[in-house]
Amino acid sequence: MIAFDILSVFPEMFQSTLGSSLIKKSIDKGLVEVTLHNIREYTRDKHRTTDDTPYGGGGGMVMKVEPVARAVKAIAPTEEKACVILLSPQGEPFSQKIAEELSHHSRIVLICGHYEGIDERVRKHLVDREISIGDYVLSGGELPAMIVVDAVCRLVPGFVRNSDSVLFDSFSTGLLEGPHYTKPREYGGWKVPDVLLSGHQRNIDEWRRRESLRRTLTRRPEMLEHADLTEEDKRVLEELRAEDPECTE
Repeated sequence: MIAFDILSVFPEMFQSTLGSSLIKKSIDKGLVEVTLHNIREYTRDKHRTTDDTPYGGGGGMVMKVEPVARAVKAIAPTEEKACVILLSPQGEPFSQKIAEELSHHSRIVLICGHYEGIDERVRKHLVDREISIGDYVLSGGELPAMIVVDAVCRLVPGFVRNSDSVLFDSFSTGLLEGPHYTKPREYGGWKVPDVLLSGHQRNIDEWRRRESLRRTLTRRPEMLEHADLTEEDKRVLEELRAEDPECTE
């Protein structure tokens, strides 16, 4: 089981995500535990203040260190070895590799930043990692936290009914996943490739690998620099480049 503690000033934003789909089923089964913590509950003034104006001037408000520090220390004492993560546009880009790394932790604390930013002392003294979901700025860390929870939960044994499918997700193999088809065999003149109907598993596997390589080459060629490619993969890539000279790394 993996446990998530989410610190937010808007914990109500998570109710829809946690109350539906596979995440809810995994919580009901005891595979995943998610606890929401309102940072305001760790303030000590009558207005439950979680932000203030920045030293040195400037626009916007900055989240205060005190309530966040109290929350982290209460929820995840140092002896419990939880992985504390700050969701921030300045963090390391989130990836499937990072999701796999996080899935090995038994407990993860996610701090949702807000307003103009968060007091630097949180970043320096309270967190183990800082993660960004992309090169853009959101109004808070709640949506990124939901993404991290979902991506990590998919890797928990039993979360996905067919665990083998997770092994071949895009990015898990270092390549983009190839195309998928289901019934009917034909719709409006659009047909399912014959090889998928052949029943010849080796041919199907080879076709899927080829299409995975094709999709990666045309959409994310930079991924091929770090992918674990076989000699056969390299041969197929040369064929694909010959078919479409515009496909370049």
